[in-house]
Amino acid sequence: LPDNNLPLLVVYKSPTCGCCESWVGHMQRAGFPVEVRDLQDLGPIKAEAGVPASLGSCHTARIGDYFVEGHVPPDDVKRLLAEHPDARGLAVPGMPQGSPGMEQGRASEPYDVMLVAKDGSTSVFARHGE
Repeated sequence: LPDNNLPLLVVYKSPTCGCCESWVGHMQRAGFPVEVRDLQDLGPIKAEAGVPASLGSCHTARIGDYFVEGHVPPDDVKRLLAEHPDARGLAVPGMPQGSPGMEQGRASEPYDVMLVAKDGSTSVFARHGE
């Protein structure tokens, strides 16, 4: 059930991406109301949101004033909303094994969730899988 305190998460993804669907499921189970928009070309969405090309992943979401790029764990998105930093959003570059939506058995690799500041600079927001 959606947590009424959480804003709508709008997910832009390719119609054929299975791991994106899996990530959406993680977000819904964490209480986020989710609206999925399937697009063939996510480039304009990423550009408008201010996602640096170097941090791109297979899907881009918008929540409030922020973007969420890639397989960011739900708790990190909740923390972003709670702390409300002056930033563009969070990104998990690429598709790290073991991140939400990228589970493959027990295989996992450490990965960082990056906070993208308004000026495009990045810093580590959270570390996972260490």
